Amino acid sequence: MGATAKDLKLDIFPHIFPRSFFERMKGLAGGNPALAGSIMRWLNIPVLWDLDARLRMMRKFQGYRQILTLSLPAIEYLAGPEESPALARLANEGMAGIVAEHPGQFPAFVASLPMNNVPAALEEMDHAIGRLGAKGIQLFTNVNGRPLDDPEFYPVIERCVRQYDLPIWLHPVRRSSFPDYPGEAKSKYEIWWLFGWPYETSACMARMVFSGMFDKLPGMKVITHHLGAMAPYFDARIALGMDQMGTRTPDEDYVGLRARMAKAPVDYFRMFYGDTAVNGSASAIRCGLDFFGADRVLFGTDCPFDPEGGPTFIRETLLALDKLRLAGPVRRKIYYGNAIRLLRLDISASAAPVREPRRKTRKK
Repeated sequence: MGATAKDLKLDIFPHIFPRSFFERMKGLAGGNPALAGSIMRWLNIPVLWDLDARLRMMRKFQGYRQILTLSLPAIEYLAGPEESPALARLANEGMAGIVAEHPGQFPAFVASLPMNNVPAALEEMDHAIGRLGAKGIQLFTNVNGRPLDDPEFYPVIERCVRQYDLPIWLHPVRRSSFPDYPGEAKSKYEIWWLFGWPYETSACMARMVFSGMFDKLPGMKVITHHLGAMAPYFDARIALGMDQMGTRTPDEDYVGLRARMAKAPVDYFRMFYGDTAVNGSASAIRCGLDFFGADRVLFGTDCPFDPEGGPTFIRETLLALDKLRLAGPVRRKIYYGNAIRLLRLDISASAAPVREPRRKTRKK
């Protein structure tokens, strides 16, 4: 990658709306009050949908690049099974166009799928990866309330793993309609986001572990947003607590399920990957590194959903990683090495620094 490799920072979990997709969403908002409210917020985050604004922001950070992922809401939330495939196609074509136009800043993108239409999702995966060059797929922790370990969704995960050997980006999804307590109609104080999202990710990870997905698909690579959510902090709870699995649930044969598992439950949780998108918390990154190991942690920021609408999470994550004083080989793995390996990226031609166009000066 040449002399600039030491400066390279590949953000594997930023979010974007291609402009054509964003315009289509605004058209859908008329019949969806919740979506209309979200769009009002997004209009105040230009980096999310204005490519020029994003590029200007990115130039502030030396060596900074983005692997593009589509922002929430999930495709399957926006439209029914008949309309969602066209939305996924619009999103993927839009992101592929951005990558083609700016390969130096955006080396790759992640495919979005219409998960409420599995045959169409399989077709779109083939199109996005096989024809457009996507480097994996993004899935959400539930599909309109249904768990990812539902057998209907298995063919999607299986194809990504067996046919393409590419990662799955796992993003939490939960809305205010998920109440904090059964006796209430909705979540209060944005708890659905604050603690609901980490729970969603952790619950989805557990479902993938205990449904045997890693045994069926040992090559599966799942990149969890927010550094594995609750799992790293509760490693001992998983280890000692789930070694007693079944003793709390007399009406299910979880003792037998645990006995059939090839390894300890906590060791399956360590098979996930995580990004550094924890809002710049050095202690959280340290916890995640201790749990997953340096080979399974990737640089990610959650850009642009910060108070400044773009740069805060990037800046704070860079500062947090500096604060940890990591050894050179570990830093390189986190910033770009692990991403290049997992995504099978060739970015030798795009590792040069992003420069402002040189202005011509007239001779006097």
